[in-house]
Amino acid sequence: MKYYVYMIRCVDNSLYTGITTDVQRRYQEHLTGVGAKYTRSHCPKSLEAYWSCNNKSTASKMEYHLKKLNKQQKENIIKDNRYLKQYLENKLSLYEYKRE
Repeated sequence: MKYYVYMIRCVDNSLYTGITTDVQRRYQEHLTGVGAKYTRSHCPKSLEAYWSCNNKSTASKMEYHLKKLNKQQKENIIKDNRYLKQYLENKLSLYEYKRE
């Protein structure tokens, strides 16, 4: 089964990162208040980016490392996927995920 890591921009301009097997379904859940506790109090505005991963383990690791980045680093990744390689270098193998 394919897993995805995604970033949502909230109305307060904060970024939420999560994992799922269906990006559109999960985004709709966030919009309707069924998603994560964070997006219930920080209303989602847009789906900014998502990446497919080979398995749940890779997706979980990627989510973990993305959540540790600061806001500017996350913004850089959204603008240019090349930053993802820079920030995750030596943490995940590049063949394990790709930008969708």
